[in-house]
Amino acid sequence: MVAAPGLRGLWVDAFGPGLRTPAEVAQTVSDAAGMGFNTLFVQTVRRGDCLCLQASVPVAADVQPGFDPLAEVIRLAHARHLRVIAWVSVTGAWNASLPSAGAAQVFALHGPDARDSWLSRRPDGSWKSGADAWLDPGIPAAADHMVRSAVSVVKNYDVDGLQLDRIRYPDGGDWGYSPVTLARYRQETGATGTPAPADERWKAWKREQVTALTRRVALEARAARPGVILSAATIVYGNGPADLTAFRATRTYSEVLQDWPAWMREGLLDVNVLMNYKRDGVNGQESWFDHWNAFAGQQRSGTAEVAAGTSMYLNSPEVTAAQAARALTGGLGWVGYAYRTPTSEVYAQRQTQAQGLAALRGVLGSVMTAEGGSGGAVVWTPTPSARRAVLGRVVGTLRVGGLRVDAFAADGSPLGSTVTDGNGYYGFTDLPAGTAEVRVGGQRWSEPLVLGVTRFPNLLLRTLRAGN
Repeated sequence: MVAAPGLRGLWVDAFGPGLRTPAEVAQTVSDAAGMGFNTLFVQTVRRGDCLCLQASVPVAADVQPGFDPLAEVIRLAHARHLRVIAWVSVTGAWNASLPSAGAAQVFALHGPDARDSWLSRRPDGSWKSGADAWLDPGIPAAADHMVRSAVSVVKNYDVDGLQLDRIRYPDGGDWGYSPVTLARYRQETGATGTPAPADERWKAWKREQVTALTRRVALEARAARPGVILSAATIVYGNGPADLTAFRATRTYSEVLQDWPAWMREGLLDVNVLMNYKRDGVNGQESWFDHWNAFAGQQRSGTAEVAAGTSMYLNSPEVTAAQAARALTGGLGWVGYAYRTPTSEVYAQRQTQAQGLAALRGVLGSVMTAEGGSGGAVVWTPTPSARRAVLGRVVGTLRVGGLRVDAFAADGSPLGSTVTDGNGYYGFTDLPAGTAEVRVGGQRWSEPLVLGVTRFPNLLLRTLRAGN
């Protein structure tokens, strides 16, 4: 019997029917509610375009003119007591299969041929990763754009949460070779020449750019909408590690440069949704699935939650139900990918979507309801986090990225250290009540903290002391 309360979510992607017209949205919400899901992860910012009208990026070209998919999802889902998490592809810039959103799309403005291109590149200058182009977190202007895109959704829509997807570098490990990124790396570290992809110092620096981007989005979003649920769709390739030492040997940490355990420890995430896309019965992948779930569960901090995201499109409905049950009985939530392709038969085009949804509905049973199927739908009630955080910025005529910032309590005891991003932003989360002081480059500022995000004034640096 599966009676564990918690998240039962459904990813709704925007690469096919589901969100583009009022009829599609109505069907999507009806199907999800009818199957017992309590949360929709709705693709919103896709590849530099939006399935919405009120964001800082242009409207997707394949949306019915004048229609606002996100607003309609929220209206219908909230009426059915479903939460709506806006799913944002943070570094997404372009996909070959999608129509252009026009001259305002980031790829049109800062694509491969632009003087100020924002794309992540390989050492040879190439920028395509399969059918996609990615923005580089190491380019300050690109990072500003990515933060603004995500936060504009939170500011303008009554979403319950924000999910950060593609908050990393592309697969392969040989990315980040934009001239701007390389120049920043050399300036901030004193390195010379062009680092090799396997250079550990280079990888650590890029990993920090990803974490800094995550930190700023999280704090800006929480400042814009207190109580918003911050989530990330995180990478869990291969077999799960036993501990943090083993994690640092995984592709997650060493290749795509995503240190999500650190994000959890720092309090940047309220819900970590693992993209735990494994196939039971294939090369022992069921144990890989369980190992990642167990490891992620060990990384929880405070009220943060973990959910296993499963690949419904790679599995039979029976396997999907079994994986969901294992996650839930293990104390995690569950999110299925995806509404458009709910079974492997639908993905292989041997079954219609409606047939796949019906087959899935038939086996989920007690997974989707309380008390073994007799207690009705499960309500997910995330525990609100009583967080105190600081968001500030260093400005000046000298470099503002890569500067160490220290935080102290009123009695002088240290609260933590971080480094500024390429735009000079820094932040601290989960601070104790009282007054916090930040120190950087000989400058300092103290401020009493309130629940939520306290914005510190800009700190002007004209000179840097040794060691900064």
